[in-house]
Amino acid sequence: MEIIFATHNAHKVGEIQSLCPENIQLKSLKEIDFNKEVPETSDTIAGNSFQKAEYIFKQFGKAVFSEDTGLEVTALNNLPGVRTARFAGEDATAEDNMQKLLLELEGKSNRNAQFVTVITFIDEAKETHQFKGVCQGEILMAKTGNDGFGYDPIFKPLGSELSFAEMSLSDKNIFSHRAKAFKLFVEFLNRK
Repeated sequence: MEIIFATHNAHKVGEIQSLCPENIQLKSLKEIDFNKEVPETSDTIAGNSFQKAEYIFKQFGKAVFSEDTGLEVTALNNLPGVRTARFAGEDATAEDNMQKLLLELEGKSNRNAQFVTVITFIDEAKETHQFKGVCQGEILMAKTGNDGFGYDPIFKPLGSELSFAEMSLSDKNIFSHRAKAFKLFVEFLNRK
């Protein structure tokens, strides 16, 4: 089965492809030569995920899935949430976002957080399905590790002594919100 993955994010493509069974062939937007920006204007993670999948489905009329992920920090009333990638501003880098988050948490003892991923799949019959994965953990006091992307150097999942950035991809996938959502998606596809 061939499915378009509605993302320009090479890190996300790599994570998902590492989990993909052989019977599913993913095509990233780069692989199908689609270079336009995909809209993300919803005020929810699930809404953004749906919006991206719907936009690409309307362009190509083929099976498509998208994902949107947010980091929810308890002490910040679940911010950055839907603004995770743009927490420090529209053109912010991952480093900018991490530094802003660490600054916002200065002096706060509650550093509990969770990553939430919602995958939206629209099949060729135009039926929509969503799958959610959650990874609970905490925000560290400082960056540790060199792997991963985004907030990985400052997020330590519950049940681990390592940040996501200190883990191999296969170890990260044991805990990962994205891996959990994708596993549910693959289980759904295998039942179809």
